[in-house]
Amino acid sequence: MTSVRVGRPRWLGDPDARDRLRRPFRTAFVKEAVEGEVTVGPLGLEGDSQSDRRHHGGPEMAILAYSADHYPAWRQELGLPEMGPGGFGENLTIAGVDETSVCIGDTYAVGGARLQVSQPRAPCYNISRRWGRQDLMLRVVQTGRTGWYLRVLAAGPVAAGDLLRLEERPLPGWSVARVARVAGVTRDGEPSGLTDLARERALLAASPLLSPTWRERLGRSAAG
Repeated sequence: MTSVRVGRPRWLGDPDARDRLRRPFRTAFVKEAVEGEVTVGPLGLEGDSQSDRRHHGGPEMAILAYSADHYPAWRQELGLPEMGPGGFGENLTIAGVDETSVCIGDTYAVGGARLQVSQPRAPCYNISRRWGRQDLMLRVVQTGRTGWYLRVLAAGPVAAGDLLRLEERPLPGWSVARVARVAGVTRDGEPSGLTDLARERALLAASPLLSPTWRERLGRSAAG
């Protein structure tokens, strides 16, 4: 892991702004780097919290991970040389993996903790608001550079520089990228036939390793 980060809710934005992109909003999107070890508990990293508890946080979204390998492309594409680890509100910035190589149910040992991939990250508008770029959320959707969430199987300390050791991969066919496409979170390479898409959604909805919220949503989509 190249970075471990936590953040508390704070106000961002311009008090005098009228447009939605720049007006004030309360968010825990900004995460600061942790020096040394930090304890991982059932709901995430010690010292981390969420502003919107309805859509963020909880056992199935305890930790947000993002690929360090995406940042060079973002810096070039957006002209934002300051964008780097933490730029997408993640707790763990991880090199060498991304949405195409990480799968739902992947279980990792890292530091003294065990973590399991639970679902893709569904991009929200705060990504655009954080960087003042109206198009950024759409770019995330189009590129599939979403990030992914982890649940905590065993609590313990973690630190930047710790290696993630893959212990188990029960669903090798269900990468985070594939799940996001089937769920309609990203647009690149979505299955073309409605019958195929319904079948894919039904298969996903039956997997106990996917978070309950996503199973329910996919189950409704497959039935409807």
